[in-house]
Amino acid sequence: MQDAPEQPQLYLITPPALELESFPDVLASILDTHETACVRLALSTTDESELSRAADTLRVITDARDVALVIAEHVLLAERLGLDGVHLTDAARSVRHARTTLGADAIVGSFCAGSRHDGMSAGEAGADYISFGPVKETALGDGEVAEEDLFQWWSEVIEVPCVAEGHLDVEMIAKLAPKTDFFGIGNEIWGQDDPLAALTTLWSAIG
Repeated sequence: MQDAPEQPQLYLITPPALELESFPDVLASILDTHETACVRLALSTTDESELSRAADTLRVITDARDVALVIAEHVLLAERLGLDGVHLTDAARSVRHARTTLGADAIVGSFCAGSRHDGMSAGEAGADYISFGPVKETALGDGEVAEEDLFQWWSEVIEVPCVAEGHLDVEMIAKLAPKTDFFGIGNEIWGQDDPLAALTTLWSAIG
């Protein structure tokens, strides 16, 4: 992932479960249509074999298009499978360990919900990017929302790139486009009949 683009870049998040017979073709069509900085393999399973098969399959797609592939949570799998990095969801707590394990060249991202403090701590610990979200109210999780002014403040004060993710729509993408480096898009498109068309609609908000 490249630092601080002038215009936000696309960061794709896979669905929590996927069919390896069909999903790679869908992913390939999206990557061929929309320039993408990174793909996050974010499966809900903890089955090592299933995760490894998915990572190996998707890496063929991403490597061919020079797109980074990171895996959610599993630092040792990222190392073993030779992935580009890992996305952590415990704020700053695992960042130093992941950096030590994976080395200086790996991508280490940290989800920090809506917390400036957690984001700064993760950045200081060596995270390459900080992810904030969701950007709209939801009954899921603890209900915490990453407010628009968080992204404004971060863009003005902090150099570490940030990702806006969770409950994105055209309106929120348009609002946050001047204030974030990446948009993490996943569930917003995978439940649609045509994920590529859904993404194209969302991405039209990037002026």
